[in-house]
Amino acid sequence: MNLALWLERTAQVKGDQPAVFRGAEQIMTYAAFFRAAQGLAAGLAARGVGPGDRVALFMKNCPEYLLGFYGVWGLGAAVVPINAKLHPKEAAYIIKNSGAKLVLVTDDLASDLSDIIDVPMIHVEQDEFAALCEHDPVAVAPRADIDLAWLFYTSGTTGQPKGVYISHGMIRSTSMSYLLDCDDVSADDAVFYMAPMSHGAGIYAPIHVARGARHITPASGGFDEVELLDTAEAQGPLQMFMAPTMVRRFTDIAKAAGRRGDGIKTIVYGGGPMYLADIEEAVDWFGPRFVQIYGQGECPMAITVLSREDVADRTHPRWRERLASVGRAQSVVEVRIGDEDGQPVPHGVVGEIMVRGTPVMPGYWNNPDATQKTLVDGWLMTGDMGFLDEDGYLTMRDRSKDVIISGGTNIYPREVEEALLIHPDVREVSVVGRPSAEWGEDVVAFVVLANGRKLDEANLDAHCLDNIARFKRPKAYFAVPELPKNNYGKVLKTQLRKTLA
Repeated sequence: MNLALWLERTAQVKGDQPAVFRGAEQIMTYAAFFRAAQGLAAGLAARGVGPGDRVALFMKNCPEYLLGFYGVWGLGAAVVPINAKLHPKEAAYIIKNSGAKLVLVTDDLASDLSDIIDVPMIHVEQDEFAALCEHDPVAVAPRADIDLAWLFYTSGTTGQPKGVYISHGMIRSTSMSYLLDCDDVSADDAVFYMAPMSHGAGIYAPIHVARGARHITPASGGFDEVELLDTAEAQGPLQMFMAPTMVRRFTDIAKAAGRRGDGIKTIVYGGGPMYLADIEEAVDWFGPRFVQIYGQGECPMAITVLSREDVADRTHPRWRERLASVGRAQSVVEVRIGDEDGQPVPHGVVGEIMVRGTPVMPGYWNNPDATQKTLVDGWLMTGDMGFLDEDGYLTMRDRSKDVIISGGTNIYPREVEEALLIHPDVREVSVVGRPSAEWGEDVVAFVVLANGRKLDEANLDAHCLDNIARFKRPKAYFAVPELPKNNYGKVLKTQLRKTLA
């Protein structure tokens, strides 16, 4: 079933209700939202996009993001949302790999991209996009549950991003799990898009459309703590997604201002480790407004959940252990802890977290080798390590693949290492994460310099900015005579982390 049908059905019975806002400004009712989306579908068809094609969205959060989703889906095509913080070269790779027919782009991201791709671009803030939305609407194209809806690019240890095949059925399953496990949604609620709509915040849009809730993109375009407090008081009740570091920053600002978050209904947090002291302080200040989820691009937002009640509970004998966990399996999946062969291990024993269920991807885009390694006998091998207790609560111990999570965004060391290794001063390099009170983790690079070269941090910084996104750039460089390695020549990153400590 095409996800765009949810918008059509909401528009049929709640057409006069407010739907889309930029800050306090109402942009569209649900009737206007549906009409513009299916007008865009017709306009895209006139530009040569057809069912099964891909359309890239390289945009900062804005009302047009929602039109991009539903216009593309209504046509029967699929979206390829790209993190707005990526370097243009990284965005260009995703556009090429996905085979996108065209790119919807915000003005601030267009100029650097236009010189390196040959795919047509449509500026969503200009008259051309508005004209496309004014085409005579077409009917919602039929789609099957298995059909591609969203191609989500997640990097891996190979250095190149992999496209996760997210189907209409997967997003619908995640949406159902949101209602069953995370929170209820009503037409009185509003969802506030501070976290990138190219990621989990956008995945939650369909269930809010289905329930006729309001959709608010911040006037600032991003995360501003005071703007959130003001918006909640004026336009609540608000629901939103936050990374743990956002929760920390929001708590600090709200406490300093003496504001308790009036108008905030629910904050769903995830995407990185939440320190126990941080969530305790947040609940003490704001009250029971928090729900934690654990997911991956390969099973978006839908592996485990720590309920509002569990996050706020201080009466259970093991409440601290539960609060330090990522919760219990969501209703639409099974979760297992497996040994190195994927066989189940007893409660309390650390192993690889394995998941199967309707929100699990069918595979990676045009990458059968990676698919075969990640999907084994129907189970998604997450690569993350953890253990289950006797009550089904999952506690994570280590993240595999050495991923660094900074500000809620995954940074994969291999990408940074490969960028640095093409610099003539660098002979070897290894990148690890360093704990950061502000961001969760900082990127740090240990560099073995080429003969006769001296460490020039400014030069390496400039090189990184020319090749990868700014947020992936190392915060510190350390010159070392050699990297610690095992007998097989593998760099011992655990030793490098001990060196940092």
